[in-house]
Amino acid sequence: MVLLRRVIGDALRARRQGQHRTLREVSSAANVSLGYLSEIERGQKEPSSELLAAICHALGARLSELLREVSDTVALAEQLPEVLVPVSNETVESTPVGTASSRAVRQVSADGVAVSVHQESPLKATLRSTRVRAADRTDRDVVCAA
Repeated sequence: MVLLRRVIGDALRARRQGQHRTLREVSSAANVSLGYLSEIERGQKEPSSELLAAICHALGARLSELLREVSDTVALAEQLPEVLVPVSNETVESTPVGTASSRAVRQVSADGVAVSVHQESPLKATLRSTRVRAADRTDRDVVCAA
């Protein structure tokens, strides 16, 4: 199951970072507190439609573009059956504490969007969505952890 608030937050963060802007700049332009915007980007808070529109306006993006991007990511995630099914202990490689290791579970791509899922432990998976726009050929990563 993909949490919509995390996908929205990741899409907003990717847009902001793509513009090389700080949280402070965007929060001022959107008239939202810096802490609240940070929580939205981390997927801890779900923004209202009015707040989401204000953040999009501050980023110079259309709300429909952001929602389309989020929709594409969710649609691809729905194509990944059993994404968050716990993995048995035998299939998870043991790694020393403090090292980063992940195991790719599935990869799907369609219409310029690629989604891969990495299972990091029996109950933790990370969804990474990459969109390649044909017009400017720029890559943008959107990460969602559950």
